[in-house]
Amino acid sequence: MMGKTKKDEISEIEKPLTAEVVDEVCEASLLPELEAALQTEKEKYLRLAAEYDNYRKRSSKEREALFTDVRCDTIAQLLPVYDNLARALSQECSDEAFYKGIEMTMTQLRDILQKCGVNEIPAVGEPFNPEVHNAIMHMEDPAYGASIVAEEFEKGFMLGDRVIRHALVKVAN
Repeated sequence: MMGKTKKDEISEIEKPLTAEVVDEVCEASLLPELEAALQTEKEKYLRLAAEYDNYRKRSSKEREALFTDVRCDTIAQLLPVYDNLARALSQECSDEAFYKGIEMTMTQLRDILQKCGVNEIPAVGEPFNPEVHNAIMHMEDPAYGASIVAEEFEKGFMLGDRVIRHALVKVAN
């Protein structure tokens, strides 16, 4: 017998797709190649999905960090106003209405800072903590324990866990 002619091959191709024809093709050598190609494409898809997820998380963290940086910078620029109001309140004043106005302004500024999540760093009487305190003086005094903050020269502030400005303090012993 002679080999198949082009006419025979065409008539085989024109056969309707039946389950038997599909099974014959699947059992052929194409099946392992197709499965390998499908597995490769699945791996590519999973890698791409993981990369996108990492990108999304990284972008979110960067936005959050940028927002926190901007908030800290803005609050740091307001702190000299806080210091000046505190100095004004520490001075004696003969005009009660003027003093009351400064006191109300200071109260309003403290409320705004508190609503923004800014807290004062406790200093006097607290143990010295180099993460939040900046010691600019040292004194020997038996009335205080070792490394206790004796005096505060400038208030320190924190936004959450982040220090905006260290408290300037005098440390005893």
